[in-house]
Amino acid sequence: MLARVWSAAIVGIDAVKVGVEVDVSGGLPAIVLVGLPDTAVQESRERVKAAIKNAGYAFPLKKIIINLTPADLRKEGPSFDLPISVGIMAASEQVSAQLLGDHLFLGEVSLDGTLRPVAGVLPIAAAAKKLGITSLVVPFDNAQEAAVVAGLDVYGFKYLTEVATFLNQPERYEPVKLEENQLATSLLHIADLKDVKGQVHARRALEIAAAGGHNLVFVGPPGSGKTMLARRLPGILPPLSFEESLEVTQVHSVAGLLKNRGLLVRDRPFRSPHHSASGPALVGGGSFPRPGEISLAHRGILFLDELTEFKRDVLEFLRQPLEDGYVTVSRTRQSVMFPAQFTLIASTNPCPCGYFGDTIQACSCSPRQREQYWAKLSGPLMDRIDLQVAVNRLKPEEITAQPKGEASEPVRIRVKQARDLAINRFKAETTIRCNAAMQSRHLQQWCALDDSSRNLLEVAIRKLGLSARASDRILKVARTIADLAGEENLSASHVAEAVQYRTIDRMQ
Repeated sequence: MLARVWSAAIVGIDAVKVGVEVDVSGGLPAIVLVGLPDTAVQESRERVKAAIKNAGYAFPLKKIIINLTPADLRKEGPSFDLPISVGIMAASEQVSAQLLGDHLFLGEVSLDGTLRPVAGVLPIAAAAKKLGITSLVVPFDNAQEAAVVAGLDVYGFKYLTEVATFLNQPERYEPVKLEENQLATSLLHIADLKDVKGQVHARRALEIAAAGGHNLVFVGPPGSGKTMLARRLPGILPPLSFEESLEVTQVHSVAGLLKNRGLLVRDRPFRSPHHSASGPALVGGGSFPRPGEISLAHRGILFLDELTEFKRDVLEFLRQPLEDGYVTVSRTRQSVMFPAQFTLIASTNPCPCGYFGDTIQACSCSPRQREQYWAKLSGPLMDRIDLQVAVNRLKPEEITAQPKGEASEPVRIRVKQARDLAINRFKAETTIRCNAAMQSRHLQQWCALDDSSRNLLEVAIRKLGLSARASDRILKVARTIADLAGEENLSASHVAEAVQYRTIDRMQ
């Protein structure tokens, strides 16, 4: 007898509908699994066989052929355990096959018949709704994650026996309801700006970066507070909207990084890879492509501490995602696209010893050493970093004084107001949510300059040797400065402040 069960496979952060066809026929007992399964799927034969027996059902001692369609799509992971189990039980007439076409099944099966959670349930649930599937059957621990998708009935079970009973007597079960705390704002403690001593100029740059989504690099000697400042950026960012939270949760679901499967990710991601990270670790990769650090930082922050310690070829991987907001990972079998709309925050010393330009400790590096040090940062990459800020060593009286800086909360309120202005300005274009994402056509409309501002920008371009891209980014920063001030039109003061955040351009 033939039974067909629906499941799904992850491609990038999207899902593809997969048919699990099970044929039980006469012949010597054997299980044949076809349809490009990986090792984890191949091993499901033994898990499923033991689970069906230990759940109290009979495993047919016949020839069983399991076909995963489409045949040219690679299937991976243990999520096909449940649909294979259901298909075998339906083909052997132990459960009703009447409702199989209305449900999509996902889940790993333990040897005792317990259902274990799997990764990637949220994007699969979103795809199932688009494909016309009315309900989803998943492990209990995945149920709240899938229930986020409105208009889809989700059933969560702990044991294979419960799934069998559900198929035979569906009227006994109700879909899972979304819990109220699913959408609650996180109360996670975040470091506060009030702990920062001095560094008024760097704090201002941090606020501008948060308001406009601008990339930022701090340059200064060891112990000047670069990393401390960067790690306080999440505290002044506005919370994720529901749509942004859904996007971020899908990426983390595919990567298997959801700490609480019943909760959406509500904090903006803050990823801080070590400087020894490889290119694939940063952009994503593997035989079956998985999101890298830049995609895990989607809608959040990618913090690269000790920027010049990263390999130059690794840093060059950032150029295209910083410009386009996504990254395409190509492999022999497939090519997938991952979202990568992140804000790059970095810190670095001004030279190998760290004290070039310091007023207290002399630099021990030669001009050649400093030149080689900065050579790791290419011109095209630096063009894409809007704010380049010098962070000087604190004075002795500043170190011993009590912190008197503004706390994160009032700064966050100003940042949110500025971002709301940008969202309202670009409401016709759903992909743009901050000034850093503006295109050239937007600059003509929203960053128009008067004669004084234009002359000032032209002087800066000549003296600093700025490229067209760098000058456009100055205009974007100026737009954010004007938004923070609540002003509709750009003035020379906005442009002048934006120009001064090009520290590295002036150093080179």
